[in-house]
Amino acid sequence: MATAAQSGGARPVAPIDAGVMQRMTLIDQDRLTRGRLARLRAELRKRDFAAAVLSDPMNLRYATGTRNMAVWTTHAPGRYAFVATDGPVILFEFASSRHVSAGSPVVDETRPCTPWIYFLAGPRTEEKAHLWADEIDSLLRQYGGRNRRLAVDRCDPLGALRLLSHGVQLFDVQEAAEQARMVKSAEEIACMQASMDVCDIAIDRMRAALQPGITENQLWSLLHETNIAHGGEWIECRLLASGPRTNPWFHESADRVIEAGDIVGFDTDMVGPFGYLADISRSYVCPGRKPTDRQRSLYDRAQAQIMHNMALLKPGLSFREFAERCWPVPEEYVANRYMMMVHGCGFVDEYPSVAYVADWADWGYDGMFLENMVVSVESYIGEVGGADGVKLEQQVVITGGGARALSRTPIIEALDPCA
Repeated sequence: MATAAQSGGARPVAPIDAGVMQRMTLIDQDRLTRGRLARLRAELRKRDFAAAVLSDPMNLRYATGTRNMAVWTTHAPGRYAFVATDGPVILFEFASSRHVSAGSPVVDETRPCTPWIYFLAGPRTEEKAHLWADEIDSLLRQYGGRNRRLAVDRCDPLGALRLLSHGVQLFDVQEAAEQARMVKSAEEIACMQASMDVCDIAIDRMRAALQPGITENQLWSLLHETNIAHGGEWIECRLLASGPRTNPWFHESADRVIEAGDIVGFDTDMVGPFGYLADISRSYVCPGRKPTDRQRSLYDRAQAQIMHNMALLKPGLSFREFAERCWPVPEEYVANRYMMMVHGCGFVDEYPSVAYVADWADWGYDGMFLENMVVSVESYIGEVGGADGVKLEQQVVITGGGARALSRTPIIEALDPCA
């Protein structure tokens, strides 16, 4: 294990798995980026959009292969890209950090951005929004000709109104973006496997560290540390809970001290290397006391749900067919069941989300599972008022032969090895 400088009682540095790091170098990043842009443009063309203006960091990265302060720009948008359906990709970057995104194989030109959020523009927001919109309109006229159909993802009222005043027709780009992102290339699947490899390493370390007396936050920090050490990026949520905080699900990690015999459940939501998601859940029992029969029953049922629903997945299966054939949740667990059975994965959670039949009238929609989609299969088992609950989730790639798990962390196991 590599260690920090041996002075002042420095703690060990998180070890790096050389094999995982070596495999990452074999992924063709140029082919990855060019392929993503081609799929996005195909979806824009299908909808007769002349161009797209992308500000959402996920869409920006998908189209341009660049990233710059992704988490910050989710709430402080300022950088954006003009993607002509037939024409150039123009990236608008912060003037002081234009060098960060240099070298993209698909960006034809980089210009200084014109941010018009209040944080940066203050009382000049309207002025800056007009400058932004005027430049976008000029590009649309140059590369779209008579086609005034522009797809956007994040466009606040001042900018939108100015574009409309120029005769631009605005449309939501997200359907096109999500459809482009739905089926993964071989390079994308390799990236997602690399992210999951890092996630598995982190879970090994978390499980080894799980002992009475550690806090939820301390245990959760190992996922972050391992991810960052291997070139990963951030964690979407803080979903780790122990003991009574596991029921109902969705408590985020806290300073609670984990006790012997507690169920400890977590959902990684880890944005790892290359910006791709590793999204699995596991539940363990803290050593020092054997799991109870009730805890075993919860785990067995969560495991049964995951394995049954995974076995259904194949290309050509409709979402509705899946919902009708899915594992029947016992009545006592229905009220606390997870909000969906399956959701797509890519950079983050993506289309689709597959509802239970019972929820279909409220928010369900149909579609088709396709080869090389990557999805996560979800389960939460815990009765209302129960002492605890079990969260499990498996991320899989859908192949011609069915679902293949990306994680090597076992899901078919009793709780005893943790005791």
